[in-house]
Amino acid sequence: MNQLAKNILALGFGLLFGAGLLVSGMANPAKVIGFLDVFGTWDPSLAFVMVGAIGVAILPFSLAKRQAHTLMGEAFSLPTATVIDARLIIGAMLFGVGWGLVGICPAPAISLVGLGQLQSLYFMLPMLITMSLHDILNKG
Repeated sequence: MNQLAKNILALGFGLLFGAGLLVSGMANPAKVIGFLDVFGTWDPSLAFVMVGAIGVAILPFSLAKRQAHTLMGEAFSLPTATVIDARLIIGAMLFGVGWGLVGICPAPAISLVGLGQLQSLYFMLPMLITMSLHDILNKG
């Protein structure tokens, strides 16, 4: 399969993923914060979205784990790290705090910018800067 076809498929799957985020409410910061507010006015609806997503993904991931290549012929590998170290814990905590403070994470932020909600750039720009800083500090 040529690169143009792969890019078109990637765009299509990305649009489908973004539409799923929007339809499910995962791109709505108020809904996400309501889900995270377990000691206040908790909104459990996103738990059903997550359980549904896991249910849909179990079979394809189970099948994919046994493959060396994707359907498009690209090399396929899953992460192999099994160590839970300070870097993982600190990164997870930073991600969780950021998600809890603003109610969005990277994929919904991109969806929101695409919808013209440019205030999500206040989240995305620092995220991109810190990702770049991480790459610079961890070269080699």
